[in-house]
Amino acid sequence: MDETLNEFGEYIATALSHEVTGFTIANEELTVHGRADQIIKILSFLRDDSACHFKVLIDLCGVDYPDRPRRFDVVYHLLSLRHNQRIRVKVEADDETPIPSVCEVYTSAGWHEREAWDMFGILFAGNADLRRILTDYGFEGHPLRKDFPLTGFVEVRYDDELKRVAYEPVSLTQEFRRFDFMSPWEGAKYILPGDDKAADNESDGSITDGKD
Repeated sequence: MDETLNEFGEYIATALSHEVTGFTIANEELTVHGRADQIIKILSFLRDDSACHFKVLIDLCGVDYPDRPRRFDVVYHLLSLRHNQRIRVKVEADDETPIPSVCEVYTSAGWHEREAWDMFGILFAGNADLRRILTDYGFEGHPLRKDFPLTGFVEVRYDDELKRVAYEPVSLTQEFRRFDFMSPWEGAKYILPGDDKAADNESDGSITDGKD
């Protein structure tokens, strides 16, 4: 399988030598790495070439790597029904430079790009309807970025007096707690609450084996 995918990756990389920067194979899946400004040409080739025929855009999503200069990966998952084959295309983007919208290649990409904009703040040049799709229109920030706070910035409630949804600063009903999800097969490196009593009982010999 990997040999076949490697030959297929070489075929694509050769045909798109300027647009594609390389490819990888992992878990019997082929990933093509391309230049963001050439994404329309890359996807058009994968859709129209007879050896590819990836006519279906399954998904388009973002991945955030905040320590990189171009912090986002934009990932396109494609399906070829004719060849029963899947492929993944990745390009890099930052939070200021728009990448071309692929709506002209796959009409279904419009909503996927709106979701990537809403969740990550990735800009798509040429998308005529780039607005929020999962969060509210007045929402601040992009919740799937790694630097977005878990509590968010505001909370909403319905105000019966104003007869509308009201936005307020986040107020936690209890202070933030960190839970120790320790493996049950490993002992704690500290004394758990209540264990100190058991240690005292063992030292004075008051623990019985239940036979008395």
